[in-house]
Amino acid sequence: MPGFSTSTTTSSDATRGLLLGLAGVVMFALSLPMTRLAGGSVAAPQLDPAFVAFGRAAVAGVLSLAYLALTGARRPRGGEWWLLAFTAGGVVFGWPLLSGLAVRYVDAVHAAVISGVLPLATAVIAALVLRQRPSPAFWACALAGLALVVGFAAWRGAGGLEMADGLLLGAVVCASAGYVSGARLSSVMTAEQVICWVLVLSLPITVPLAVMTRPAAPVVPSAWVGFAYVSLFSMWIGFFAWYRGLALGGTLRVSQVQVLQPFLSMLLAVPLLGERLDAMTLVFAAAVLAVVWVGKRQPVH
Repeated sequence: MPGFSTSTTTSSDATRGLLLGLAGVVMFALSLPMTRLAGGSVAAPQLDPAFVAFGRAAVAGVLSLAYLALTGARRPRGGEWWLLAFTAGGVVFGWPLLSGLAVRYVDAVHAAVISGVLPLATAVIAALVLRQRPSPAFWACALAGLALVVGFAAWRGAGGLEMADGLLLGAVVCASAGYVSGARLSSVMTAEQVICWVLVLSLPITVPLAVMTRPAAPVVPSAWVGFAYVSLFSMWIGFFAWYRGLALGGTLRVSQVQVLQPFLSMLLAVPLLGERLDAMTLVFAAAVLAVVWVGKRQPVH
C-alpha cells in the first residue's frame, strides 16, 4: 500500500529512508521462504496454508489493535471503510492464502520469480483505476513481464503451466489491487494506520477462521518459526519499516529497491529450505527484474 509522496528530503532523511526501505524489502523477501517453512510441501505437510494465512493476520490484527489504541488513531469515516475492506481482501486474504497454497506445490525460488512482476502489476492496476494513460513502452514492459513469468512457469513445470502458477498470478493480482486501494487511503491517514485498520477490520473473520483451521496434530518446531515470522514481520513490522522508508526517502527513490525482492527471496530460500538455484532460473529472474525496472520508468499521464 505504498503512498506517492514527492516531497523533497534532506540527505540524511534520504539515507535513512533507503535503509528502512531496504530493511522492509528484506523482511518481505523472507515471506515466501518462511511461508513454505510454515506450511511444508505436499510430500511433508506442516501447518494448513489456511491457518498460516488467517492466523498470521489474526496475530498482526491484535498487535494492530493495541497500536491504534496506544497512538490514539482516529476511526475511519464513511467510504474509508469500504476501501479498507477492499484492501483487506487483497493483502490479508487474497495474497497470503493463494501464495501459501501455491508454495505447497512449488518451491520458494519458483514462487519468487513469478511474484517478481508484483511492482509492475501494481503500476498497471493503478493506471487503470486512476484512468491514466501509460505510454506504449509501459504496456510493452507489462506484457513482456507477463510473458516472462508464464514462460518461466511453463519451463519449470513438468507438463507446462501448473495450478500453483495460476495461484501465484492470482496472488499477485490480489496484492496489487490491495496496494492501490491502500495507497488511496494513505492520503488521508498514515500508512501505518492503514495497515493496522485493515488488519483490525479483518479480525472478526481471521480469528474464527484461524481457530477453525488450527493444527490438529503436532508439527515440527520450524513450522512455528515460519508462522511467527510471517505474523510479526511479513504482516506487520515489515510494513512499518517500508512505509517509514517511503516517507523519509521519497516514494520514487525508495520504491526502486523493491525490484531486489525476488533475488533476495531466492537467495534466502537456498540456506533456509535447501532449495536449488540454477543458472536458467537466475536468467529468468534477471529478465523479470530488468523489465520491471524499465517499466517503472516509463511515463504515465
